[in-house]
Amino acid sequence: MKRCADIPGSTNWIVGHTNRFKAAVTLRSVSNFISDDGTRDGAYGHSPDFGGDIFQQFDLYWNRSPLKYAQNVKTPTLILHSDNDYRVPIEQGEQWFRALKHFGVTTEIVFFPRENHNLTRTGEPKHLVESLNWQLYWFDRFLNGNSNAVPPDMK
Repeated sequence: MKRCADIPGSTNWIVGHTNRFKAAVTLRSVSNFISDDGTRDGAYGHSPDFGGDIFQQFDLYWNRSPLKYAQNVKTPTLILHSDNDYRVPIEQGEQWFRALKHFGVTTEIVFFPRENHNLTRTGEPKHLVESLNWQLYWFDRFLNGNSNAVPPDMK
């Protein structure tokens, strides 16, 4: 697939298991279910998903964590995360960024101040536009091969 991109909430998992994509954007995505379960808001934990809490199913939480497979990622990945996301705390994006950098993956991370987990649904209009502009930039750069693409924060 010459021009295939990925942009769902499961991006971190997907790019750790296939190299078919030329570009990826991850929005407020979990990278480590162990730390996520210990730092997220109280809305729900992952116990129903994994058949127990992190102390009962530690290995399963790790085996399902994208971070475990970061060494497999080759896809250039843009990370977008909100500063006030308590559902998937900002440290999830930071862990993913750190891992991708460590393994030599082309990556950038963009934080959105004052935004929560619903950035793309209820975020400030200027942040919605900025998020879309970052995505357009990333896909222009890696899908279209535009080496002259300019990041939105440089315009």
